[in-house]
Amino acid sequence: MFPILRKMLSRVFAEMRWYSIVLALLFYGLTSWVLLYLAGEETLTQSVDFIYWLVVTGSTVGYGDLSPSTTAGKYLVSFYIIPLGLSIFALVLGRIASWVSNQWQKGARGLKSLDVKDHILVLGWNGHRTIRLLELLIRERASIEDDPVIVLCVRADITNPLPGQIEFVKVATFSNDADMDRACVAKASVVLMDNPEDDLTMTTALYCSQRNPEAQMVAYFNDESLVGLLQKHCPNVECTPSVAVEMLAKSAFDPGSSLLHHDLLDINHGQAQYSVCIPAHIPPLKIANIFETLKRKYRATLIGMAKADEKLNIQVNPDLDLMLSPGDKIFYIADERIIKFQWNDFEEK
Repeated sequence: MFPILRKMLSRVFAEMRWYSIVLALLFYGLTSWVLLYLAGEETLTQSVDFIYWLVVTGSTVGYGDLSPSTTAGKYLVSFYIIPLGLSIFALVLGRIASWVSNQWQKGARGLKSLDVKDHILVLGWNGHRTIRLLELLIRERASIEDDPVIVLCVRADITNPLPGQIEFVKVATFSNDADMDRACVAKASVVLMDNPEDDLTMTTALYCSQRNPEAQMVAYFNDESLVGLLQKHCPNVECTPSVAVEMLAKSAFDPGSSLLHHDLLDINHGQAQYSVCIPAHIPPLKIANIFETLKRKYRATLIGMAKADEKLNIQVNPDLDLMLSPGDKIFYIADERIIKFQWNDFEEK
């Protein structure tokens, strides 16, 4: 009978809802007070002292500052208050632990809805390449003043590859509003798309461009022929084709070219490429002054620029007489990202 009774009680406790647990707790507290009152325990039935003593005794902490003084009260505590209180206390703790564990597992499996904005959203999963991308984003984030949240959104059946460092969302498709709202696609400041299939990247870029036309968007393609097609429909999407073949050809005639390009992209060793926008309060600046000031004061080299209204039209090695206005972007090479520019130094003396 005991094993059967134990299984029955275990099933009952496991299936209890929160409201049932609250009702059981209220019933336990009310009956305990009534029985203690009938047993003549006047000290233990005082309102504040009763709640304090019941919690301490029911959880078996037992400080000993309050205790039953009558024989009936001692029997009552031994055979009713402590056994029933311990059961309810363990049930509540178990449910809380189960809820916390379930919430953590939902986050690890990407089943939770996020509430973020101005974040970096990475769409797609390419195994180790995606992990490498996330690690680079985390390192780059450490070099800027802002601290944007990094969100990985995938269709693959995986768990969060970098828990505690990034947010994670798993969706059925990259073109479903309900799924993508969980990743807050409409509030992202940067959207990076990298999928094993180029056609999936294409449809994802079309969808994201429609949902969030103000975001900075970058799409990676293995087939360069699709770049022109996407930019025809979504000119705001920056397309990054594979350049492995071009690097092979370049290195054949200019040895070391591939190492040079790798160094410019590597944020861990050597010089790297960065960019910055000219603030709104700065008057127009001459390229010659920017070039000289960067080299003399910041040990950096100007390599290109982009006008504010032509962000995807990068001009490499611009003329020294060219003037840049607030909102324009400059690209430079330096040992590390320059956090604070003294823009007055760039003005013509």
